[in-house]
Amino acid sequence: MSFNIGLSGLYAASKQLDVTGNNIANVATSGFKSSRAEFSDIYSASKLGIGSKTIGSGVNLANVSQNFGQGAINNTGNLLDMGIQGNGFFVLSDNGSLSYTRAGTFKADKDGYVTNTDGTARLQGYGVDANGKIVNGVLTDLRIDTSNLAPRASGSVESTINLNSTSDVVDQVANKFNPLESDSYTKKFSTTIYDTQGNPHEMDQYMVKTGSNTWKAYTLVDGRNPDGSPVTGTGAKDPVPSTMVFDSAGALTSVTTPNPVPGEPDIISSTLTVTDWVPGATVNGAWVSNGAAAKDGGIAINMAKTTQYNTDTSRNPPTQDGYATGQITNLTIDGSGVMFANFSNNQSRAIGQISLASFTNEQGLQPVGGTAWKETFASGQAGYDAPKVGTLGAIQSNSLEDSNVNLTNELVDLIKAQSNYQANAKTISTQSTIMQTIIQMT
Repeated sequence: MSFNIGLSGLYAASKQLDVTGNNIANVATSGFKSSRAEFSDIYSASKLGIGSKTIGSGVNLANVSQNFGQGAINNTGNLLDMGIQGNGFFVLSDNGSLSYTRAGTFKADKDGYVTNTDGTARLQGYGVDANGKIVNGVLTDLRIDTSNLAPRASGSVESTINLNSTSDVVDQVANKFNPLESDSYTKKFSTTIYDTQGNPHEMDQYMVKTGSNTWKAYTLVDGRNPDGSPVTGTGAKDPVPSTMVFDSAGALTSVTTPNPVPGEPDIISSTLTVTDWVPGATVNGAWVSNGAAAKDGGIAINMAKTTQYNTDTSRNPPTQDGYATGQITNLTIDGSGVMFANFSNNQSRAIGQISLASFTNEQGLQPVGGTAWKETFASGQAGYDAPKVGTLGAIQSNSLEDSNVNLTNELVDLIKAQSNYQANAKTISTQSTIMQTIIQMT
């Protein structure tokens, strides 16, 4: 009996050495989770139960459990290196076979797909629709799209303007508006807008104080009327202004624009709509179309945030929704796992979102090598969602999660396992000595 007990002890100590050695070997493996050997004693029992004088039969390896505690997150400077701060696993697909990992050492393959280190499995997440909106719920292979961002024609302009209430009134009878004569207007504001091919155009708004609490706004594009006709010279047409009226407190009360349709009433709205502007350029004195077009419906210029206070006439930086063609310059990944492509036209667009998996029983996961695990019946089915949702952690790009192995503890466990092995070997040696003594007595 003592031989078997000692042998079971040697086996257990050997397994403890194996587990400890594996932990030490992976102390520098990104995303590695340390393991622990768990043992249970063995008792022999009869049909009538265990008596009060029953002696144990040794030890048994009950389980090798893993510690899924957080490892340190360290910066690497590599964009596609990602660590998870908190719970969850990255999801990888190898031709439909899913595995799960905490090792975020990813790279892009020749087709732009984000893969693991050896390129055998693709990172899973959520794709985007044509408008760049994340499509949640359906896992797909994440891919870095390096194609150009198509241009977008300008359709709206927003700005906050203050017109100085103490500005001098411009006599438009004696000093008719002329964009080439600075005395004919009070202030000029310029905004870059874009046509359907991404060509830039300068939209100029000329503010003219025409009376007490009354201003006129003239809108020109590329120095011409929105329809392409010149303001001065051959074929000139007088620009059509909008009239802005303010109350005694400096608040805008009305904006009136003549209706381009003859016989129709004037348009009273704080939104000025430039519907007929024609993209083009002056070539040898003639206006030539560049083949592009304005956005359907024109450009809506919001004047609702215009005030008339006794301070400098000025405008906050305007915002407009158009842009030129953009080439991708870099990629960023935020804490919620959204991958943004940044373009040369100062635009950014979501190209996908990383998905994380969670399990009811992480201890039930089956290690499959490569710092990855597989789902089992014991682990329960994987639940998928975006980072920072529920109990799932946040993504830290340009970083990797270190192994959570505590090297000091492992070295102590190594000494303990060695002592256990030596002690169990001594049990067998002692039993052998006793056996020899009994044999000699016979």
